[in-house]
Amino acid sequence: MIYVCRKEHFNAAHKLWNPKWSEEKNVEVFGPCANVNWHGHNFELIVMVKGLPDPDTGFVVDLKQLSTIIRTLVIDKVDHKNLNLDVDFMYGKMASCENLVMEFWKILEPAVNEIVPHGKLHKLTLYETPRNFVEYFGE
Repeated sequence: MIYVCRKEHFNAAHKLWNPKWSEEKNVEVFGPCANVNWHGHNFELIVMVKGLPDPDTGFVVDLKQLSTIIRTLVIDKVDHKNLNLDVDFMYGKMASCENLVMEFWKILEPAVNEIVPHGKLHKLTLYETPRNFVEYFGE
């Protein structure tokens, strides 16, 4: 099995805030991420596809096609946006990396699997900071 990755970058703002809680509890739980005036990150999204190389091309996935899918379906919708206010698939959800990566999966899985004849989407990794990241396998 071969694992092929494509990394994309986007900038976005968000706020972690539970409207059911008091301001004090939000600050206690979310710290600076509960900043009333939002805060931003330089996100990195790594899309991993697994499969066997196509006998005609030698590719598991055409990386140009993969990049186009990631960019048009995800990056263009979140780059330089407020994840809480501007991104339709995040309405009504806590704008955590965990929820964001699960929404990315729902969007990307069918499109990626369509262009990978001998494989499928395997994993998404979303870096919020160089030291904080989440991984999701669609489970």
